[in-house]
Amino acid sequence: MSIFRRPDYRSDTTQFLNQLKTARPALEEEQRKGRSLLWDKAIDRLALLGFRKAKVAQKPYVYQTDNT
Repeated sequence: MSIFRRPDYRSDTTQFLNQLKTARPALEEEQRKGRSLLWDKAIDRLALLGFRKAKVAQKPYVYQTDNT
């Protein structure tokens, strides 16, 4: 090992997160549960297919009014 080697740098944010994880070991599991409540949802593939089929094509200039 070199005598000029400095200790590895750890930012304040990294140190805070490491301290938080050691103080609250169940934190990551709580985060996973929260994510599953809000984001991990089952997709209804049949409904999604229907939404895609019902999509109306956008006009080239969306602000033009129809004067027919």
